[in-house]
Amino acid sequence: MAAGSFRRSIASQLSKVLDLPPENLIKSISAVPVSKKRHAADFQLSIASVVENSSSNCLAQDLHLQAEQLAERLKYDSVVSEISAGPGTVNFTINRELLAKTVLQQVWKDGSEYGVKSELFSTVPRQKAVIEFSSPNVAKKFHIGHLRSTIVGNFIANLKVALGHEVVRINYLGDWGMQFGLLGVGFQSFGNKEKLKSSPLQHLFEVYVQINKAAEDENTKKLAKDFFRKLEERDEQTLSIWKQFRDLSIEEYIRIYKRLGVHFDEYSGESFYQEKAQEVLKMLEDKGLLQKTIKGTGIVDLSEKKDLSTVSTVMRSDGTSLYITRQVSPSVDLAAAIDRMNKHSWDTMIYVTDKSQSNHFQHLFQILKLMGYDWAERCQHVSFGLVQGMKTRRGEVIFLEDVLNELRSRMLQNMTSTKTTKELQDPVETAEKVGLAALIIQDFRGLLSSDYQFSWDRALQSRGDTGVFLQYTHARLHSLEQMHGNAELTDVNVACLQEPDAISVLQHLLRYDEVLYRSSQDLQPKHIVSYLLTLSHLAAVAHKTLPVKGSAPDVAQARLCLFQAARSVLASGMKLLGITPVTQM
Repeated sequence: MAAGSFRRSIASQLSKVLDLPPENLIKSISAVPVSKKRHAADFQLSIASVVENSSSNCLAQDLHLQAEQLAERLKYDSVVSEISAGPGTVNFTINRELLAKTVLQQVWKDGSEYGVKSELFSTVPRQKAVIEFSSPNVAKKFHIGHLRSTIVGNFIANLKVALGHEVVRINYLGDWGMQFGLLGVGFQSFGNKEKLKSSPLQHLFEVYVQINKAAEDENTKKLAKDFFRKLEERDEQTLSIWKQFRDLSIEEYIRIYKRLGVHFDEYSGESFYQEKAQEVLKMLEDKGLLQKTIKGTGIVDLSEKKDLSTVSTVMRSDGTSLYITRQVSPSVDLAAAIDRMNKHSWDTMIYVTDKSQSNHFQHLFQILKLMGYDWAERCQHVSFGLVQGMKTRRGEVIFLEDVLNELRSRMLQNMTSTKTTKELQDPVETAEKVGLAALIIQDFRGLLSSDYQFSWDRALQSRGDTGVFLQYTHARLHSLEQMHGNAELTDVNVACLQEPDAISVLQHLLRYDEVLYRSSQDLQPKHIVSYLLTLSHLAAVAHKTLPVKGSAPDVAQARLCLFQAARSVLASGMKLLGITPVTQM
């Protein structure tokens, strides 16, 4: 890794002065973010990060003074051409020719793995992660919360795979409960087999809406209860109807997920764990954790003082486990978690849902721990906020496909009305990819836990910090390569890349591994989004000020190599976010 070789060189020199092992200093040396002020320095050492560990007498109380004293004791060498002190930092400037040569060589050599091979990840063990995400409810609308879960979970899975971890992607469907009693009765009254096959999600939802209106009738309620009772008793005919609803829904999900570039290794669901949930209730009872209320419901006391101030309901008064909604009970999730550990022997399990379910997962993990499962500490809930304003021209968004179609339609309209749009082989597919990029970038720009107001117009702008701009930049850089051919790094004179705009791109490329590391630690995509947007802006400026066409051959080749490196890293980062880069726009 380019940044790695520079960090090691700086750490080696620092270790002699600070009397600390070089490996202890590596993570305290960070690449300096590029700004409009154009920092001359490439790396900086935070004095505060080494004060506590240092045995050196040269460090005084004042951080700025400490920085000045340390800077004076360090020497330039073939790698570092300048050393200066800042407010609590020591700044290092890399030899400019060496900077260009090392960065471009590393990007060229590592390709799509640039950044992930960094020594920053050397102490991070390769693990097996189970990630549960998306998890729509069969026969209910696939709302925007499920869309967020889908793209966030996909990002986390992509990042972990890129970093060498083994990942199992699970879609845990809401495929059981009293709503299937209603749905079964509703289909007998309002269902259409042809519509079910041609558009299962839409038709089941329509049936569900109709039967819900009729559910106030006592006879309808009784019929629904009877249908669900037969389902619980494993009546063959009733199960066959339920299975058809589930199978057709999954087929439709797979088709839609394909449009998103998302796949799953396993389609699971609440229906899988009916019997196992009963076993869990027995385990809770045997361990003395299950208590009964006056009404007969089963609870687990989670309070520290065991005064029932915090309880979790795990069983209905009729003795069956609760699986209607996650907000009600974790009993089925307990069974699923235990089963997944037995099946996959995972190192970490991540649940991706909206933040309204935080309390549910807190209870789930607490109960698992009370049951004696130490691995509960390796379970994690990644929560996200709500999205407002997600409506199509026709009104409220009901299905995910409405969102995707609207994105594609609006983007196609924008592209056809723009003079710079080239003749494309498949404009519809391009519009879909660019539209999806617009959605993902708007979603990922802030903290996942934050609510945000969605804006179609803002998301689909071609300029500014948008997914459309990322796609446009990638297509433009790809076009440059197509026009001038690939530059062979062995023939490039990197001494030609000394202009400030070229240096800014190189400096920014240095930071990529740090950004990946940060996202890997907190599972927030915003770090990568911010990095890619800055890279695109820097590349756009350099594209204007550093022309390839009309320049001397050696200068043209060097610049082409720089733009190839920028495009390569841009493409890698976009793919991590779940975006497919386009080559034409």
